[in-house]
Amino acid sequence: MTSFSSLLTEVRACTICKDHLPLGPRPVIQLHPTSRILIAGQAPGNKVHRSGIPFDDASGDRLREWLGVTRDVFYDPRQFAILPMGFCFPGTGKSGDLPPRPECALTWREPLLRQMRHRETTLVLGHYAQRYHFGEPRSSLTERVRSWRTYWPRMVPLPHPSPRNNVWLRRNPWFEADLVPALQNLIAEVLRADRPG
Repeated sequence: MTSFSSLLTEVRACTICKDHLPLGPRPVIQLHPTSRILIAGQAPGNKVHRSGIPFDDASGDRLREWLGVTRDVFYDPRQFAILPMGFCFPGTGKSGDLPPRPECALTWREPLLRQMRHRETTLVLGHYAQRYHFGEPRSSLTERVRSWRTYWPRMVPLPHPSPRNNVWLRRNPWFEADLVPALQNLIAEVLRADRPG
């Protein structure tokens, strides 16, 4: 079995889809074998590509609010693993960023997830991550998020925290009234638990 450190080195040097990336490859992930919380996102945006720090943008600010954690806790890889469906910025289309490149999930996702032996919960953000983790949708993203108790606490379907989803949040006030407080309690409970050695 490939060691965690050598696998991470391979991922960070990956150029598998370089010909399709407008800004070139720059894999942005955060992971440690003792991570208990996995954030399964979409793909880095332009700002995150430049900084190399996952969720270093308005989406990250909102996500940390939803989770009730500080930046220091969020960026501790022993606490939070951040593994998007695509590791590099895919470029911009007519209505926002392009979909994550499929090569990342096909090549790296399962080997990386196997390293996370202490994972307790997975936060699944947005359509592409939900399709991977839950299978082909039989319902809309809204319906899946609304049925969050079905998957709780191992998996938590969430909308993407992007400002582009402000309209969705206004139309679905139950999300911040019901799901977010439960999510904050879950995250606090997982972070309080004794960590593996």
